[in-house]
Amino acid sequence: MQKLLIAAGFGVAAPFVAPLGTMAGDFGEAKPRRPIATYSIVARDAASGEMGAAVQSHWFSVGARVPHAKAGVGAVVTQSFTEVSYGPLGLAAMEQGTPAGKALANLIAKDQNENVRQVGFVDAKGRAAGHTGAKAIANACDLQGDGYSVQANIMENDTVCTTMAAAFEGAQGDLSERLMSALEAAQSEGGDIRGKQSAAMVVVSGEKQDHPWQGRLVDLRVEDNPEPLKELRRLIVLNRAYNLMDEGDGLVTAGDMDGANRAYSAAAELAPGNHEMIFWRAVTLASVGDVEAALSFFKVAFDAWPLWRELVPRLVVAGILPDDPKLIETILAVE
Repeated sequence: MQKLLIAAGFGVAAPFVAPLGTMAGDFGEAKPRRPIATYSIVARDAASGEMGAAVQSHWFSVGARVPHAKAGVGAVVTQSFTEVSYGPLGLAAMEQGTPAGKALANLIAKDQNENVRQVGFVDAKGRAAGHTGAKAIANACDLQGDGYSVQANIMENDTVCTTMAAAFEGAQGDLSERLMSALEAAQSEGGDIRGKQSAAMVVVSGEKQDHPWQGRLVDLRVEDNPEPLKELRRLIVLNRAYNLMDEGDGLVTAGDMDGANRAYSAAAELAPGNHEMIFWRAVTLASVGDVEAALSFFKVAFDAWPLWRELVPRLVVAGILPDDPKLIETILAVE
């Protein structure tokens, strides 16, 4: 659905594609059309300081609109008849030191359509706040606890928020695991009355970063899937595996090969059969002189995907493998 807006200060017409339920003008002026029905959670992990947001909905690409987070600042979800600006505006206010509850209240006070909004905030100190407008479609709820806020609308049952809260509080593991547990608990309680379609999760560091792309520890979206939570869990596990590969690379740089191999092995356990990880582990080992160990991994990678063999000589030109013809010959001779 297209709208023609006048670009402020320029006096020219510009086309603007306004997603359903988002703002089309000044903050809070959007006339709601359809809800992004969903259940979600924002939370801060007291031990690590990490903050995050997670969501599931029977709506396409929920991750493009609902969850927002910034390292060292906080996390926001904005749903129901969604005003996306709660995300960036809320984060900006919290970054300036405004507590989550006050930041949310200030925006609610300016929103002409607050009665159909549903929003959750958490800041870097673990202060959480939520809002469910009086006209959010039932069953709708929000609930705050120590360092988190859960919220839901158009649920099959009215017990989703209490179930999510209990699951989050009782879950073990890192923040991504606890967020995932809350989503799965909501679905087990009936979830969205219309079904399932998309899901997303963002987790950021508790420490402020110099650039907005830094400190994003998890940034995953399932755009359209009959089992979005199952797919999101699969991606979370894969994300952990790739993070372990990065950790291993860092340990190689630091000269800790034992630690690097432990990290690489842990990654392989999480993603068995991932020949990409196997290949790059082989390359790393070969580049630091552990050729005997590297060859066994090259064999597995070549057997799984023969085209890896063609890539090997190119890595010499790129400076990733040593310019050692005998080494390259030995690698390519692996059968």
